[in-house]
Amino acid sequence: MTWARIARRRLALALGTLALATVLGCAHAEERLHVGSKRFTESYILGEILARASGGEHKPGLGNTGIVLAALKAGAIDVYPEYTGTIATEILRLPGSATLEELNRALAKARLSAGVPLGFNNGYALAMREERAQALGVRRISDLARHPELKLGLSQEFLGRTDGWRGLKQAYGLPQEPIGLDHGLAYEAVAAGRIEVMDVYSTDAKIERYRLRLLEDDRRFFPRYDAVLLYRSDVPQRFPQAWQALTQLEGRIDERLMMRMNAAAELEGKTFAEAAALFTGASAGAARERQFLRTLLGADFWRLTREHLLLVAVSLAAAIALAIPLGVAAAKLPGAAQPILGLLGIIQTIPSLALFAFLIALVGTIGAVPALIALFLYALLPIARNTHTALVGVGRGMRQAAMALGLRAPERLWLIELPLAAPAILAGVKTSAVISVGTATIAAFIGAGGYGERIAAGLALNDNVMLLAGAVPAAGLALLVQGLFELIESRISWPAQVARAEKRAAAPR
Repeated sequence: MTWARIARRRLALALGTLALATVLGCAHAEERLHVGSKRFTESYILGEILARASGGEHKPGLGNTGIVLAALKAGAIDVYPEYTGTIATEILRLPGSATLEELNRALAKARLSAGVPLGFNNGYALAMREERAQALGVRRISDLARHPELKLGLSQEFLGRTDGWRGLKQAYGLPQEPIGLDHGLAYEAVAAGRIEVMDVYSTDAKIERYRLRLLEDDRRFFPRYDAVLLYRSDVPQRFPQAWQALTQLEGRIDERLMMRMNAAAELEGKTFAEAAALFTGASAGAARERQFLRTLLGADFWRLTREHLLLVAVSLAAAIALAIPLGVAAAKLPGAAQPILGLLGIIQTIPSLALFAFLIALVGTIGAVPALIALFLYALLPIARNTHTALVGVGRGMRQAAMALGLRAPERLWLIELPLAAPAILAGVKTSAVISVGTATIAAFIGAGGYGERIAAGLALNDNVMLLAGAVPAAGLALLVQGLFELIESRISWPAQVARAEKRAAAPR
């Protein structure tokens, strides 16, 4: 059996493993309304309200507008809360003053619709600490042009939006060069004086807590951001009862109620579900401080652990099945090393969220399937590179001895070269496994679960306890995986493996 045939079989095994994971992930799917949400507090809460009202399933924290929109277009979710200003300027490239009817005419081309205004406007604004703004005499956005020394920390999405920094800088002639900063972390940064201006949502609960001054949009740059539902056009027909329930939400959430629910999550230690319960008039209960051990060992711990392990194990098994033959091909085929390792290196440099967004559009779903494919791709390079390096490093004398004895190329590979390369190959597998444990946390941003769910929620809430409750078990799992591989290495006598390979090479035919 030639190594090329072996490579084909390994490729089939790798693809079969991922296909099996896809089948398993979809086997129990039910025809339920799937509600998505973005990765900030208000969207989480609105997603919970929509899911409760419709009896649907909530897929929380799916990253920024690009990812959640890709999930909606692909049919991975059916509806999510969005804002008219975002639909107009960011999705459709229309004027921010476009009416709902104009939005729907443009959305119809993508078989999407917008409707059910929830009753509040959550606009963008720039904010400064009150005392700092008072000292500088800054009341309006146009005043910022007189203070080029001011440090701006803006969310990544705001930096890239046409209705965000790109348009704002041009409209006001602002000279500052802002840094990108997660929205939840920016409040702590502005309070500590590390930045002086940040972007906020007008219904943010922390505006009053941190005594921030909202700068007047004196040139009326920002459009209105009325909260609506963005949904697939066939939802009313596919889910008539759920849709009827969603239409009952129209006009029932005002700015005061939305700020109250945001405050329950961000300031009072409530879960998103508990904050959403305020919509029905339930009591918020007393504010409580989140405790690390209680959060770490919460009811979701074993579910998140199982999901994280599944993501790592399946993607790593598929990567091993393909990466080793790729490494062999790179070592054996003249001129193949650079194209193979170069391509895998390029894949390694693709930003994870960009790759997730592409895969969502490609496979037409969110959750475990695109996450497994992404983790599989990221795990290939260390294994393939170590395999190539180890095989190239096999001594020429050993090869010549095996050739002199009449061993054919496949026999030399299986009996001599791979056993000699095994320590380096296993080291590459260990590296990929540890990297996969860390990278799997990002998969939570597309609804794949795992410890990243807690990290995403912690970032949205700027909750260090929640962040640690996700980061600590992920780090612990990485250490456990590394220890497991080191234990395997210690149980294998590599000198004995080398001795056997040398004996085979010297044995008469």
